[in-house]
Amino acid sequence: MIRMTLAEIAAAVGGTLSEADPEATATGPVEYDTRRDLTGGLFVAFPGANVDGHDFAARAVADGAVAVLGSRAVAGVPMILVDDALTAIGRLARAVLDRLPQLTVIGITGSSGKTSTKDMIGQLLARLGPTVAPPGTFNNELGLPHTALMADEQTRFLVLEMGARGPGHLTYLCGIAPPKIGVVINVGVAHIGEFGSQDKIAEAKGELVEALPADGVAVLNFDDHRVAAMASRTRAQVVGVGTSDQSVVRAEDVTLDGLGRPAYKLIWPEGETAVTLTVAGAHQVGNSLAAAAVARAAGMSVTECGEGLSTLRAVSSRRMDVFDRADGVTVIDDSYNANPASTAAALRALAALGNAPDGPARRTVAVLGYHAELGEHERSGHEEVGRTAAETGVSLLVVVGDNAAPIRDGATAVARWGGDSVLVSDQDAAVALLGERLRPGDVVLVKGSRYRTWQVVDALRAVTA
Repeated sequence: MIRMTLAEIAAAVGGTLSEADPEATATGPVEYDTRRDLTGGLFVAFPGANVDGHDFAARAVADGAVAVLGSRAVAGVPMILVDDALTAIGRLARAVLDRLPQLTVIGITGSSGKTSTKDMIGQLLARLGPTVAPPGTFNNELGLPHTALMADEQTRFLVLEMGARGPGHLTYLCGIAPPKIGVVINVGVAHIGEFGSQDKIAEAKGELVEALPADGVAVLNFDDHRVAAMASRTRAQVVGVGTSDQSVVRAEDVTLDGLGRPAYKLIWPEGETAVTLTVAGAHQVGNSLAAAAVARAAGMSVTECGEGLSTLRAVSSRRMDVFDRADGVTVIDDSYNANPASTAAALRALAALGNAPDGPARRTVAVLGYHAELGEHERSGHEEVGRTAAETGVSLLVVVGDNAAPIRDGATAVARWGGDSVLVSDQDAAVALLGERLRPGDVVLVKGSRYRTWQVVDALRAVTA
């Protein structure tokens, strides 16, 4: 964070000082976890039923925090008192960004692929100047301002994921960090339980492009008709990306290697170049095109962009992380989260690895867990996942948990599918089954919503022979 006195911070958040020196200056990070470095920074205390941050206020100051931002006074602790700490951290982030005129804010939204695209954009823009794009997913009312507060006077680019669970959410986030460049990747069925339909999801996602200024850039996936339609909702310059001829930044001659890594010809108005990605999955082509369009808007040449894309690495964990075991089994760890669209992309990547053109056919195994936040579409959404597994030719489908059982139903309903399916009770049972049935040369995908599905990956990774 930039240097600010406690008086300036209090004014920015609409708070009052308690036992604090108005001229004391915060020079370090803004954190809400006392396990992180607080030297010279500000600790944000959130109340909670089980854990109350105010109980750690004295410890935070003892560990180097200049003051604590919270909603109640703590004796002997310099405090900035506010009615609501979550609202206050958003106001503070906006105040900091308003003091950084050299900064370009990039906002990214979509039903899937936000984190992977953010990681790609961050790595590309870092070639042009200091960039804030931390690993992981921080896309809500807390994570976004916390990320924004990492920017300082040297930062040139701030890359932010923006998630939406309902109408108005993106408008609120854009009010905290007004974007100059907005990226919409896709409109799927993630959070459809909250929205009710894909059209309503599209309406909410489009709030990002509506927030862009007239001299801004809207990067839209023209391969998704709901995203392409957002072009009419923005005053910014529209840059379409995809594989269609209508796309300003597009990919041609897409191929996949034996590990499912795409290569293609990147084309934009100023030229073209070859790209070979190091990440797996055909869906990464679209993510990388969005990143290329952002880099182009920031002034990067097509040649440098191609070089940058070809050197990208996986930054955030458990997202299409492909590794080989000593026994010849290949594992795709995409276990961070799941929705039907992202699982379909992962299943297509699994099929590509199992049927690589430069090697023998390999047996494919999909370990799939519960997909959350589907609402009234829960059963049909899981059945869709199962049908996709069967249609992509999965040899062995392992469904984890009774709440995910419709995945198996969807798969077995595909008459032409020749694979096998097993429903297991939990992660331990899945690990035990895989221990019995995996063979050298198999390719295994593990994916599910945040219900400890990654424990299966960790067990697979632990095998050394």
